[in-house]
This record gives sequence, structure tokens and C-alpha cells, in this order.
Amino acid sequence: MKQTLASVLGLTLGLTFTVSAASAQTVLRIAGNFPEEHTATGAMEIFKEEVESLTSGEITVQNFPAMQLGGASENVDQVRSGAIFAVFTSIAYFTRSVPELEAVSLPFLFDSREKAFSVMDGEVGDVMDAALLEEGFVNLGYMELGFRHVTNSARPITSLEDFAGLDIRLQPNEVHLDTFRAIGANPQPLDISELYSALQQGVLDGQENPYNIIYTRRFFEVQDYLSDSGHFFDFINVVANADAFDALSPEHQEAVRTAMRTAVEWQRAEAAKLDLEFREKLIAEGMQYDPLPDAERARLREATMGIAEQLKERVDPAVIDLVLSEVAG
Repeated sequence: MKQTLASVLGLTLGLTFTVSAASAQTVLRIAGNFPEEHTATGAMEIFKEEVESLTSGEITVQNFPAMQLGGASENVDQVRSGAIFAVFTSIAYFTRSVPELEAVSLPFLFDSREKAFSVMDGEVGDVMDAALLEEGFVNLGYMELGFRHVTNSARPITSLEDFAGLDIRLQPNEVHLDTFRAIGANPQPLDISELYSALQQGVLDGQENPYNIIYTRRFFEVQDYLSDSGHFFDFINVVANADAFDALSPEHQEAVRTAMRTAVEWQRAEAAKLDLEFREKLIAEGMQYDPLPDAERARLREATMGIAEQLKERVDPAVIDLVLSEVAG
């Protein structure tokens, strides 16, 4: 009874139904963690336009980008409870409940975005989607957050030794945290909503994010040095409350999925096009950019080679082996 009641309450909150004499309308409330100018926010608008068009207005979408409904962790909890229909955020914020996602977060796993998406769009993505569904989430698509790079205000990063002792903010992803421990840094998990002030106050030396996040969140104002470490490739996923999604008619479910495919396709292409442009903007804002020598990148790979074996202690080894096999294929 408790579970049924929770589901009913979740649907009441996550899906708003308004009825007039002529029609019934469903309202989907969707949160986003990205700034207004980020491609993920653009994808939210495309999704809204597409789903409203495909359903002739029977579904309307209310978008809440730029952390209007709280930080990333809060939004994930809101989707879990049914308070909102879905969220656009990094997969890192689901790894505590769906640790299988850590298998695609391994250091230096992907050498290109094309390889990353060829893996995620295949059997690996199906495995991740099934794991999310077991936790009450329907995954609607994977978009590009991008290759993550280190910034800091202590010193340029040009060697493995330069990471030693740096207090670096990371997402709440155990693979990410273990990786930075392995290279001598002091990783600190922190929600993105708290990061700017922590850097501004000197509580942390640095952080790591794709160029687009570093720029759109204006971290160049509180960080001096920029690298191209590219240590992880990160995905955005759009995740809905499973009960709320199942409450939609089959036709509306298909409209939601079709609209999201259009949004995902646009976002991936736009993110790839703008990636290096954001790096140039950071340099223009005054950040010192230091490319990491290939020999040092190789040393970082070697120092973090044991992370996959560590992950097998908490994630089915078959999942990790599948990811590694697909990457090598």
C-alpha cells in the first residue's frame, strides 16, 4: 500500500492534468542544471517545441533550466519522488543508485566523442537503461557533456606531479574520485551549485569540467590555469520518473521519445561544433592554457590503469568487460 500511495503521489506531482470542456492536457515539468546559453538548455527548448507539436498541444512542457529547481542532486531526488517529470544532468548524479554508469566513466576510456556515442548507442546503453529502470528511472537519451579538463589557481598542469596535493572538486562519482586519488590529488565531491563560491573563496584549488561548462559557469573568473587533460568523457542523460512516464498513453510516450531523439541529435552536433570555440573564449578571458604533453598523458593513463579492477568490486565485472570490449571493437 505504501508503494502504491507513493506512486500515486508521485504522479500527482510529476504530471499535471488540466481538463477543459474541449480537451485534457498533460503538463511535464523538467529541470535542467545547465546555464541558459548551454547546448543542453537549447535541447530542452527543442524538446518542448517538438513534443508539443507532435501531440497537438495535448502535452505541454514547463522547462526549468539553470538550476531553477535546485542543484543536480536535488533534481535527481525530485525525479525519483515524482515531484518533477524529468531532469537534464550529468550521469554522475545517478551513479550512487546506478553504479553501472561508472563503467562508462573510467579514465581515458574514450579517445573521441564518436567512439563514446557508438558505444553508448549500442548494447552498453541498453544495459545502462535497464539498470536505471530497476531504480525507477526511464532514460530518454544521452547527450554530450564532453571531455573533462582540469583548471586550478595554484599552478599550471603540465605533468603527473603537478596534480599532487591539489584540492580538486569532482562530481559525486566514485570512479572519478578514485582516479584523482590515484594521481595524487585530493578530490572533493561537491554539487555544481556550490562550486563557484568554493573556488572564489579559495576553499578549493580547482575543478574539472568540459570547456563549455568552465565558460558558461564563468569559472574563468575564479581560476587561473587551464589544461587539456581530457581525463574523462562525460555524458548528459535525460531521465524521467518511470511511473510518470508509464502513465502517459502509448502515443504520448512515443511522442516524448521522438521529440527527445530530435533534441539529442541537435545537442550532440552543436556541442561538438562549439567545443574548441569555448576553449578559445577561456583563453581570451585571460586563462593560461597549457597543453598536456603526450608523454605525461601516457603516464596518467598508466597511473590510473587499476581503476577498472577496483570498480569490479562494486559493479558486475561482466558490465565492465562489455564496456571495455565495445571500446576496443
